[in-house]
Parts: sequence; C-alpha cells; structure tokens
Amino acid sequence: MIEKNPNFANLSAGYLFPEIAKRRRAFAAAHPEAKIISLGIGNTTEPLTPHIAKALSDYAAGLGTKEGYTGYGDDSAGEPAFREKIAKVLYKGLVEPSEVFVSDGAKCDVGRIQQMFGANVAVAVQDPSYPVYVDGSVMVGAAGHAPKTDAGYGDVVYMPCLPENNFFPDLSVVKPNSLIYFCSPNNPTGAVASKEELKKLVDFANKNDCIIIFDAAYSSYIRDESIPSTIFAVEGAKTCAIEINSFSKPIGFTGVRLGWSIVPSALKFADGTPVQQIWTRLTNTFFNGASNIAQAGGMASLDDEGIKETRELTDFYLENARIIRDALKGENFAKAGVQIFGGDNAPYVWAKFPGKGSWEVFDMILEQCNVVTTPGAGFGPAGESFIRFSSFGHREDVIEATKRLAGLKL
Repeated sequence: MIEKNPNFANLSAGYLFPEIAKRRRAFAAAHPEAKIISLGIGNTTEPLTPHIAKALSDYAAGLGTKEGYTGYGDDSAGEPAFREKIAKVLYKGLVEPSEVFVSDGAKCDVGRIQQMFGANVAVAVQDPSYPVYVDGSVMVGAAGHAPKTDAGYGDVVYMPCLPENNFFPDLSVVKPNSLIYFCSPNNPTGAVASKEELKKLVDFANKNDCIIIFDAAYSSYIRDESIPSTIFAVEGAKTCAIEINSFSKPIGFTGVRLGWSIVPSALKFADGTPVQQIWTRLTNTFFNGASNIAQAGGMASLDDEGIKETRELTDFYLENARIIRDALKGENFAKAGVQIFGGDNAPYVWAKFPGKGSWEVFDMILEQCNVVTTPGAGFGPAGESFIRFSSFGHREDVIEATKRLAGLKL
C-alpha cells in the first residue's frame, strides 16, 4: 500500500477546537440538565446585517435568471471591481488592485501559502498563536522531522509573547531567511502591535531577508487610531510582507467564506522571481475563485451603509468583551491573582491564572459554571496557564456566563 505523507506523523494528536468540542460533548452527556454557554471558539453569532444580507439575496436570486447567471470568474483572484474596492476603501490606496487576491477565507490562504515556500524554509511564529501557522508548516515539512513535544516543534522558532515583553517578541531569536507568522490584533492574546513595533518587525525582516505573513483578520476591531490596521501603513513593508485578511469576523462571514490576501508586486524570492507570480500560479491551479455570491456580499460591506453596519457589529462584540473583562475583575479572580489582557482593540480577552494549567482551568470553568472557554496551551507553549475568552456570543448569553463566572471557586 501507498505510505502516508510522513509529515502528518509529526502533528499533535488532535486540532485544538475539535478537542474542545469533544470535552464539551462528554460533559453534556454526563450532565444533560446543564445549559452550556460558549465563550470559546471564535465563531460569530449575530445575524448578517440588512444591507449585506440583501446583496447576497439579490445576487443569489439573479443566478436563477438568464441575465443574472454567472459561472467561473475570469480570474481566480476575484472580480476586478471588488479588488479595486478593497484597495480603495480598506487600504486608501496603500496597495494596488492588482496586489489584492480574493479568497474563500484567511484560514484557507494561510494553509495554501506555505506551499509557495516548501519544506526548506525556516519558520518563526508568535507564541501563542493560531494553530494553523504551525500545523500548516508541519504538513509541508517545513518544521523538520522532530516530533512535537511540550515545548513545541523542534524546528520551528517560537517567539514568546508574554506580559513581560508587552506581547511583542524578541526578534533576535529568528534566523535569517525565515518565514515569520505575525498576527495583530493577535489571536489569542488580543494584543495589538504599535506602529513603532511593526516598524521594528519590518526593518528586521528586510535586513534579514525574511518574509512576514501578517494576519490582520481582526483589524476591524482596532479603535485606537494610533495603531495601524494594515502592515502596509509601515514604510518598507511591501518588500517583506504578505497580508492576509477576512470578512468572517467583521461582517459575520464565517459560514459564507470570503477573505483576501495582499501580495505586493515588489516582494521577491531570492532568485528575483516575484512572489506574486508564484502565488498567482498556485491559486490558479488549486482554486477557482471565491463564491460569486460571497463577493457580492463583500462588495456591499464596502458601501457606506455596509461600513456603518460593520462598525455597529464590531462595536457589539467589543461591548461583549468589555462585559467579560469587567467580570474577570471580580473579587474571586482578584484574590487568585488573575491577570487580564486584550478585549479593547480585539474580540478576545486573555486571562492568566497563576499556578494553574490551561486545561485544568478549562475543566474547572466548564464543571462549575457550565461555560466553555479556550485553553491557552492549545495556542503554543507560552499559552500555558492562560485562558482565552471569546466575545462572539449573544448578549444575553454573555451576561449569563459572566454571572456564573462570578461564583467560580479558584
């Protein structure tokens, strides 16, 4: 029989979120009377907004007519008018429409992008960080052949992001010619990098021939005007960075599936080949373009009314985050020395429970409060003893969950 890709043997036993679901199901089976509330997985919960929902509906209805039907697009990179609108509205001309590549979501692009760099590239990731960065690298062999240990993958450089360094890593540990995965606003910590910090990252990458994969999926939650919503607001980024973004968290497209990547024309491989050329070849081969219906909804979200609705929706989730933060300042948490971060420019609250393991706290909150959270250890070694609380939930559920948390015995 044909052997499996050996790199899969180096993956951890299970992806983080299915493991959370498994524990939730086991608890529910043992306690059928419990009303479980999730502050865990970052899946949006609120209905699509009217202007955007109408655009999706109208386009879908049009597909049932001879005049309105569309099939494959002419270019897997997306409808030209949509690419132009992304460049104009979201980037204010910082990027060209030709540098915008529409996709079926940020996670999908993160998974595809590693194929451009292959198994021989060095990889550095923020720690903690979204699990796909590391798992995608392992699958193509870029993490080497060292099995996963409690300290992570032996051939991936972990850049600890902790309260002690204001969640911005020591870049000196990164090897030259590395692929650097960086997320701001960060999932899971909720930390945002300042313009000065992003300039330090860009300057380091250019000096050391690195390429940054900049995940900006939560940029619409930034309310501090001094913080860049795109890495391309930083001088020099176009020669060292690819930016990945999504419509999932700003407008609730987690199920609709729509995102985009910015691949600058000035970004080149060591031999001078434009990265954009290889990305185009790769996506044309493996991807037929984002759904035409989804693109219509994305276009509507960039209208004046769509932008207004997006702001209202993200404000809603940020208010949920404030409610969660306030609850974690309660007497029981303060006595246990719990530290609280994030939740102001991001939809996640990151809390440290000193002296306790992440899964230990996860089980404690589930058993005592019937509330699902996300254990920080699932995001990397530096996430141990932390818990991520997600603000993606109905307001009444968030309020009820925080009432329960007030009674948690730590």
